[in-house]
Amino acid sequence: QVQLVESGGGLVQAGGSLRLSCAASGRTFSSYAMGWFRQAPGKEREFVAAISWSGGTTYYADSVRGRFTIARDNAKNTVLLHMNSLKPEDTAIYYCAADPRPRLRLGISWYDYDYDYWGQGTQVTVSS
Repeated sequence: QVQLVESGGGLVQAGGSLRLSCAASGRTFSSYAMGWFRQAPGKEREFVAAISWSGGTTYYADSVRGRFTIARDNAKNTVLLHMNSLKPEDTAIYYCAADPRPRLRLGISWYDYDYDYWGQGTQVTVSS
């Protein structure tokens, strides 16, 4: 069982940066792949980024690749999402999620149904 708590959201101007943090409880955190998803008002939840259990593999949605960076510190049970060059279309609630099952392809999944554990979300608002 893993509990996830996100923090770091807020209001930022377009072109600015934010760093989201996800604190995880549980001794098995280091064996889980982790992901970030987001949901904008009136839209479905979408994949943002994922990282393998070791941190050796990362994957990004096309819409954020080159602007966002996912990282993890297994010693601190933390996953980070560094967001640069933010755009108004990045406005959403951002969720951290944990996938406890090993994945053959890259060791990660970009499907939300593969993630068993979810945080409560943190709001990111980008003004134009």
